[in-house]
Amino acid sequence: MNIGVGRGSTGRPRTRRTELLSIGRTLFARTSYDALSMDDIARSAGVAKGLIYYYFGSKRGYYLAVIEDSVADLLARATGRPELPKAERVRRTVDGYLRYAQRNESAFRTIVTGGVGCDSEVQSIREAVRAELVATIAEGAYGSREVPPLAALALLGWLSGVEQITLAWLGDPVPDREAVGELLTRLLRATLATIEQLEPSCPQPEPEESDTGRSALRSMGIGTVQQSGTQAEFEPVPGGG
Repeated sequence: MNIGVGRGSTGRPRTRRTELLSIGRTLFARTSYDALSMDDIARSAGVAKGLIYYYFGSKRGYYLAVIEDSVADLLARATGRPELPKAERVRRTVDGYLRYAQRNESAFRTIVTGGVGCDSEVQSIREAVRAELVATIAEGAYGSREVPPLAALALLGWLSGVEQITLAWLGDPVPDREAVGELLTRLLRATLATIEQLEPSCPQPEPEESDTGRSALRSMGIGTVQQSGTQAEFEPVPGGG
């Protein structure tokens, strides 16, 4: 995945390009690709149509640049702080992902849904960002970006669930981000426990309990994951059914 700055990469031209990309995120999130003309884009951006051609070459070039810019922003937020301990880095990755989705909902939906229609280049970008996020989680959990195929599949399955949970949460943002982050982290912990059972070369990292997150989950009537040997067990909330 090549996320470059294209023409006009310094000073005011770069600022103008960044502004156009920001406008593009909103436009393509709420309007179908085919329904948007270059005239529509230029009108919304308040610029001459030729300026968009200058920076991006075509409407498709503009659309792909918007997707790649959104992906770069998401990855920057979700994959930072590699110096942190493993468990904390995993938690930070989840929180960075949710923060990005919450603050950039239109862009997030574009990334996760693959944009407009069935576009092989957009799908390729989606697969690249998924692969990077899975590698980041693997590195945070195991200290290596490369893991056995079964472990990679399990992490990809967890990430697919994260995408759908986040989309649903954006539509109705209750509970708060911290509780959702704790939920996703605990789901990941259960996934890592399963991976350890099936792939002993990938031992689960030692959990670092979050008192705040645990309290938030318990207030919602949700139990916590406790480890017993290699088994992930669900601890119910008293009186929670």
